[in-house]
Amino acid sequence: MSRKGVETREKILDAAQAMVLSRGFSGVSVDKVIESLGVTKGAFFHHFKNKQDLATALIVRYAQADMDYFNEALARGERLSNDPLQQLLIFIGLYEELFAGLAEPYPGCLLATYIHEAQLFDEDVENTINNVFLTWRQELLKRLKVIAANYPARRNVDLPSLADEFIILIEGAFLLSKSLRDVKIVPQQLRHYRTYLEMIFLPDV
Repeated sequence: MSRKGVETREKILDAAQAMVLSRGFSGVSVDKVIESLGVTKGAFFHHFKNKQDLATALIVRYAQADMDYFNEALARGERLSNDPLQQLLIFIGLYEELFAGLAEPYPGCLLATYIHEAQLFDEDVENTINNVFLTWRQELLKRLKVIAANYPARRNVDLPSLADEFIILIEGAFLLSKSLRDVKIVPQQLRHYRTYLEMIFLPDV
């Protein structure tokens, strides 16, 4: 694909994603996407067979971007510290820093938006979404087990549930931040999670 073709495809995906996050997938039509960009129908259908093909391309791109940032944040934590607890705290801090730098509330999560309209999508889309969440759970749980082996928990805690809490917290914080138009909510909730981990695993000083 030519450079111009790649740029056009990305512009279509960017415009469609913004619309889906604002209106839901059912509230977006191919005609509306085309109209917003001023491209021809021929240009759209050169890149996407139909609206469902667009839906798949959107979620695959979004899931990959999510996983890339997740993996890079984990890797950065491991580069900055040899201590497993500090590595995870750095990881959460990187997400906190990311969202604290926004001037407007995060527009929402495409994964969550698709889940709310799951009846519109096929099994491949469902699997793409589930693979992201299951990978996050697996990677966080693996690190929490290492932390628990080095820092015996001061309170009874279910480690798989504690891993899931990161996903639940961040998705819920997106929703509340968007609804209340309060950009501070996401970093605040991430800070609470970081503090909770410290309370569970760090010994009294």
